[in-house]
Amino acid sequence: QVLLEESGGGSVEAGGSLRLTCALSGLTYKNSYCMGWFRQAPGKEREGVAVLTGVGTTRYEDSVKGRFTISQDKATNTLSLQMNSLKPEDTAMYYCASAADAQCRLWGFLLDNSRYHYWGQGTQVTVSS
Repeated sequence: QVLLEESGGGSVEAGGSLRLTCALSGLTYKNSYCMGWFRQAPGKEREGVAVLTGVGTTRYEDSVKGRFTISQDKATNTLSLQMNSLKPEDTAMYYCASAADAQCRLWGFLLDNSRYHYWGQGTQVTVSS
């Protein structure tokens, strides 16, 4: 059974930092071709923020490039998202996800949430101005 559990969300002022962590269990190479972070703000569609493939490819949504960093720690089975220079527009529920479809590794699909099969419950990030 695949379980993803996010933690680390909270409320910060603009310019601050947060580190999100996703505890991973039940993942094998067949159900984790890609892993990533997605977010959904009220009234908006879920969007890809940062993803990492099993072969080390990373992709970031344009608005977070240079501010967010995704990483995986295989020793602790965790996926992290370091978020610096946070802006009010980063406010959203953040989800950790994993894809069991190797096609997720195609550049155009990396940030496509329809390619991801396993999802955590989410952690709220609120950035005040």
